[in-house]
Amino acid sequence: MDPTPISFDVPGGTLHALRFGSGPRVVLAAHGITSTAMAWPAVAAAHPDDWSLVAVDLRGRGHSRDLPGPYGLRAHAADLQAVATAIRSSTGQPVVLAGHSMGAFVAVHAAHDRPDLFSHVVLVDGGVALPFPDGADPDEVLDRTLGPAIERLGRTYPSVDAYVEVFRQHPAMAPTWDDTMEAYARYDTLETDDGVRPRALEDAVRADGRDLLVSGDEYEPEVRATSLPVQILAAPYGMFGQPGGLLPAERLAAYDDVGHVAVETVPDVNHYTILFAPHATARVAAAMVGEAA
Repeated sequence: MDPTPISFDVPGGTLHALRFGSGPRVVLAAHGITSTAMAWPAVAAAHPDDWSLVAVDLRGRGHSRDLPGPYGLRAHAADLQAVATAIRSSTGQPVVLAGHSMGAFVAVHAAHDRPDLFSHVVLVDGGVALPFPDGADPDEVLDRTLGPAIERLGRTYPSVDAYVEVFRQHPAMAPTWDDTMEAYARYDTLETDDGVRPRALEDAVRADGRDLLVSGDEYEPEVRATSLPVQILAAPYGMFGQPGGLLPAERLAAYDDVGHVAVETVPDVNHYTILFAPHATARVAAAMVGEAA
């Protein structure tokens, strides 16, 4: 499925996005902390023909890398609200809101603050508070958890193929590497006079990562308080393909008593392949269009 580049006016400039499909019913999707809009094409391809998916490049990433700060999850949430307002004005109906990883935390804020814009929310392996010890240094925690990704942002590569190879060798992606993953990696490249750089800005990633970690006590209350149906789809394997998912089991279980929140584990996927494996993309797309498990 070839996407159509589109853009939206937001504070500070233009937010770039990709539209997959042409149906009148729309999903608005936000990617992870170092990711881009090209995280979503496999999910978009699993949608019915009367749907389309608008995947944004959050500010500081992808083709929105030059949008200025301040960064932070609420800044991204405001951008999503601006996009949803524009989409709703053209379609006349609420938008489905989805987010993966950090994008799911952004979606929690956006849905809580402007539920009138959305019909329901799908949180894909994110949106649930992560462990953060009292008194810990957020940058030290980020370096421990996102170390390889942050290191990647600070390097220059001799070619696009060399950059793609970093993803091809990633332990969470290598076993199921395919053309969609390769397109995802290639989209993230920026060719400069000195070589190839990733598009995500380290300053944006660190600012958003700090915010995500230190504001962990906000997410569950906001999910509980929203008037919208919320579907949480968790991966049983983590960021490096290891057993044990990113989302703490006790935090997921806390929603057992919340009627508008459904929690489901998608089998046999990790934090990344939940957006690429065919059985997982089918489930994510079904949740987006409102189909129960």
